[in-house]
Amino acid sequence: MRPIFVLLITNENKTVMRFNTKKKDVSNTVNYEGAKAYTLTPELELYSAVVTASLHDQFYEGSADRLVRIRELIKKNDPQFVARLAVYTREKMYLRSIPLVLAVELAKVHTGNGLVSNMVNRIVQRADEITELLGFYALSNERKETKQLHRLSKQIQKGLSLAFNKFDEYQFAKYNRAATVTLKDALFIVHPKPKDDDQQILFDKIAQDELQVPYTWETTLTATGQVQYSDASDRQKAFRYAWEQLVASDMLGYMALIRNLRNILQAEVDNRIIDKVCAQLADENAVLKSKQLPFRFLSAYREMSKVKHKRTKDVLEALETAIKISVQHLRGFNKETRVVIACDVSGSMQQPVSARSVVRYYDIGLLLGMLLKHKCENVVTGMFGDKWKVVDFPKKNVLANVDAFYQREGEVGYSTNGYLVLADLIKSGVIADKVMMFTDCQMWDSTTKNQSDKNTLAAQWKRYRYMVPHAKLYLFDMAGYGKMPVDVKEDGVYLIAGWSDKVFEILAAMEKGEDAVEHIKAMAI
Repeated sequence: MRPIFVLLITNENKTVMRFNTKKKDVSNTVNYEGAKAYTLTPELELYSAVVTASLHDQFYEGSADRLVRIRELIKKNDPQFVARLAVYTREKMYLRSIPLVLAVELAKVHTGNGLVSNMVNRIVQRADEITELLGFYALSNERKETKQLHRLSKQIQKGLSLAFNKFDEYQFAKYNRAATVTLKDALFIVHPKPKDDDQQILFDKIAQDELQVPYTWETTLTATGQVQYSDASDRQKAFRYAWEQLVASDMLGYMALIRNLRNILQAEVDNRIIDKVCAQLADENAVLKSKQLPFRFLSAYREMSKVKHKRTKDVLEALETAIKISVQHLRGFNKETRVVIACDVSGSMQQPVSARSVVRYYDIGLLLGMLLKHKCENVVTGMFGDKWKVVDFPKKNVLANVDAFYQREGEVGYSTNGYLVLADLIKSGVIADKVMMFTDCQMWDSTTKNQSDKNTLAAQWKRYRYMVPHAKLYLFDMAGYGKMPVDVKEDGVYLIAGWSDKVFEILAAMEKGEDAVEHIKAMAI
């Protein structure tokens, strides 16, 4: 069994890529387990590192190490590609932190022509991202003096000045928090030009700390909690009324609703309110508009599974419906398409996606795999560690299947013998059109001390392609370490990085012969 130990790392959220060009300049290396691996092009490595970045410690790589690697990769890439990648991760992948990192780091090595300022304006889509960007700017540039943000990059300043014009008083007030860099600090540092008299009045309010406190679900609950009640029963009634009013008046956004499902049920709200909650969770427009990452639904599902309430089952079913909606438009699979889905449950996949999350890379791999299982008509699912094991679950469930898989992960051990998946297909004579592996790509052969070329994914893939020439291998990279077990320039091999349901959009694009890097390059700045 591979020992589970934790090193430093950095990470966030995801997508896809195809490099099916002529084979040349292939650089062999070894992965973190000492097994043979292949390096990526600078564009592809930056892409995979960025879309899997949550800037916290991972199994093999620390957050400081990841940031250093991203900085070096930025220098190796065309600034235009870096800028477009930042916009892509914000607008298509719905990531928030990593686009700000790319903007700050690019500003260090590229000045002039408005590229950085335009990028900053595009990626700042919430009022608090103005202060978050400035906070990272001070940190990245190691500003420790009292005036940490003096001599601010002109391109960063210009981009933030444009971004200031996007928001109204409610949006500014909602995110006007006490922090290292406040909204008032940002106003004085950036000196944005108001677009009209009304905005000048708004900027004056920020400068004078006179923004009107917004009416939000947070302020409602805070006010409810500050009242003195005669006993616990009166307090319970007050919070029940507060939750009922928030749900009935549509004051809760989709994310807030998901985060507060336990609180709403435990407040013993009226059944009609729970009906409305379930309807909102399963509403197609609400799901698609919310832009939630799939693991948010899994977190809510697991949290709700612990709640003892007569309506818990209804809420769980609504969450199942919601996550299925998120991939309803997935294309590229018909009734005849034969798919093998293999999920890596090794020790290195057991790390959480963020410091405070209960969701791990392992869970995301299983979740994306189960989403594909839901869409595919002819599918074999299984998990691999020390060995490969086929595990079948009902197609109608997604979230429930993930948890059922989770309960069985110890059955195959904790190494990463991914080559066994293909070896078994070859031995059994199974014909698959698509073999999809959800993994951190740190594959090796735990059965021997001397790593050979025989028991590798690359060797087994060549054998399988000889048997099934039209087969395609998709590596869904959950971690972005930059070292692949197969050369992604090989015919029929595709790399897809990240943990968002948006990886399936790139998967669909690949079916039409499109290239993810070229797709990113085509984005307007």
